[in-house]
Order: sequence, then C-alpha cells, then structure tokens
Amino acid sequence: MIRWLRAESAAVFVAALLLYWQTGGPWWLLLLLILAPDLSALGYLAGPGIGSRTYNLAHTYVGPILLYAVAIAAGWPLATQLALIWLAHIGIDRALAYGLKYPSGFKHTHLSPPAAAQPTTYNAAADGGTRRT
Repeated sequence: MIRWLRAESAAVFVAALLLYWQTGGPWWLLLLLILAPDLSALGYLAGPGIGSRTYNLAHTYVGPILLYAVAIAAGWPLATQLALIWLAHIGIDRALAYGLKYPSGFKHTHLSPPAAAQPTTYNAAADGGTRRT
C-alpha cells in the first residue's frame, strides 16, 4: 500500500512540474520556493503536537489544490505557479516517504511502516491534549 501511495505522489510531482512548465513560470522561482513548505517544521520548536499540526497543514494537498482552483478562476498566474510549486513539493516529499506527521514524533508518518507509525503509549503533552478516544 505504501508503495502505491509513494508512486501516486511521484505522479503528482511530475504533473505539477509539467503544469508549471505550461504556465511559463520562471524556473528560478521554482528553485527558490520548492522547499518553502518545510518552514512549517519550525512548529516543532513549540513541541511535537504543534509541530505535527503546522507541518501537516503545509503538507496536505488541500491547500495547493484550493489555491490553484481560485488562481485559475481569478486569472492569477503567479498564484497558479505558487500552487503548483507547493503541490510539487508535497508530491516529491511523499514520494520520498516524508509523510504527514503523527504527534508522537517527526519520524512517525502516514507512510511509515504500521508498527513504527503507532505510538506505544499516549502522550497527552505531545498531543496537546486534543486526542479523542
């Protein structure tokens, strides 16, 4: 299953790059901003619960897809290019197995092997006390 998810993400990366190329976006902008979503990992300075939330917010497909749709509808070429850069970043991250994070630790992702992804004990401090059982 994980192999399929990673392959799917690689396809998203390639598709985003092809669409970016079709927009005529400058390659220097792509190179400058391709790692920008990783700034969301700075949330880990406030702890793993907040860090996983900020990282996941910047690494879900919803944000760039919504931005892309609005940008296309509004005719905003720069926003379209930014959405595609963001989408490409997420695609390559997931293709390389950097998945959405669990609050139990940075290396516990939705693309980790199941045993490694599951915390052995519940840590309310790491989760921010928001877990619902």
